[in-house]
Order: sequence, then structure tokens, then C-alpha cells
Amino acid sequence: MLRLKRLTVFSLFAICAITAFSFWGLRHPGADTRGTLPPPPRAGTKLEALSTGITTAVNVTRSPDAQWLIRAAAQTGIPARALRAYVAAAVAANDSAPLCGIGWNTVAAVGSIESAHGTYGGGSLNTAGQASGPIVGPSLNGAGFAAIADTDAGTLDGDARWDHAVGPMQFIPSTWRIAGRDGNGDGTADPFNIDDAALSAATYLCAHGRDLSTAQGWTDAIYAYNQSDPYIRQVRAQATAYAAKTGTDE
Repeated sequence: MLRLKRLTVFSLFAICAITAFSFWGLRHPGADTRGTLPPPPRAGTKLEALSTGITTAVNVTRSPDAQWLIRAAAQTGIPARALRAYVAAAVAANDSAPLCGIGWNTVAAVGSIESAHGTYGGGSLNTAGQASGPIVGPSLNGAGFAAIADTDAGTLDGDARWDHAVGPMQFIPSTWRIAGRDGNGDGTADPFNIDDAALSAATYLCAHGRDLSTAQGWTDAIYAYNQSDPYIRQVRAQATAYAAKTGTDE
């Protein structure tokens, strides 16, 4: 699974961190000799109460409690709309794969690194979870990145020659075709929608029976998302920071 590397540019006169786009499955020298890291604490959450006496023919994912969401967004600096998507994605992924044990803070850490929660380049998420502008990574033309010829006739990334990672969770088109999920129930899997992208990322991390409550399972999951030791450490540090700010479910 190929993804774009994260690039950070520092200026001596202004501190400016620019998160570029990771791509799925990029191999780095020595990556196969990585050690496992203990998983970050699983951040706690408070879900909205379910109304009693209601039956439904569809599996509806529970959302975080409104007051908890406001408080946690302020504590973590994660936009509330993105945080809501991360929590719902983790809940849905764990419902589908009960042994996965993924925390919303792991999903959020990936979203932070990949696109600053959909705000990369000064953008934002609207109330429907749609990015205000297309989040498209650099061309995967072999110049500093893997060479991945176009796989979708430019439908998602606007380039009919080379692929680009797209959306707040940075999927390449060929990966999205396989892993894309409809997270908001509108009948369409859209990589530029935070609900769809977050659910797709959480489901991908939980794939192959991984248990993210274990060191091996968590490390393998993040490694599958981006085969980079520094990336794994960065995701863990960010996820741990989120749990420290909001509390854990342990």
C-alpha cells in the first residue's frame, strides 16, 4: 500500500510546519527490521444515549455526546467535525471487528499527520464533513516519491498520467477503490468526506484480524498504513497526547 512521505520544512525566521502527504505502502530501507511499540492508551469517549423503544433495520453508528465533543475538541485542538468522524469510525470499526480494539485517538493521529484533520493548506470541513477544497498530494511520478501510473483516469486526483493521494486520510485512487467505505450513509464512498475517509482508514487499520490493543497488532496496523518507522513513532506520540488530554477508557 503506497502513500506519500511526510515532509517538514523549517524556516529560521518563522516556524512553519507543512505536513505533506504520505502514501500507502512506501518501503523505507530497514523498515522490515522495525521493533514493535506498545500501543498508545486508548482514549475514552462518551457516546450519545440511545433512545429506548426504537427499532431500526439498519446498523446506525453512535455519535459522541455533544457536550463531550465540545470539551474534547477544545482539549485536543481537533476540529469538532473531524473528531466526531474519528469517534464514529472507531466505534463502527470495533463493531465490525470486535477484536480490533482501535481507539479514536489512533484514527485522529493519522488524520492529524496526513492532512491536519482536513485543514491542510488553510482548508476546513463543512457541517457535512466535506473538505472546503480538494486535498490532493503531490504527483507520484517517481521524482522524490514512488512512481504510480494513473489508475482512475484522473477522476479523483485530476491527473490522468500519475496517481496522487487524496482526501483528509490520503488514499491513492487504487487503494480507495478497494478500501473506500460510506461512513455517512449517503450511498457514496467519497475520499474527500471525513466520515467516509475516517471509517475507511479505521477499517483498513483493523483488517486481517489485527488486535490493536497489542504491541504487535498496533505496530503492524500503522506500518501497513505507511511503512516508515518515524511515521509509526509520530502516530503513537500524537495518539498518546490525545489520550493524555481527554483521558482514557481504562
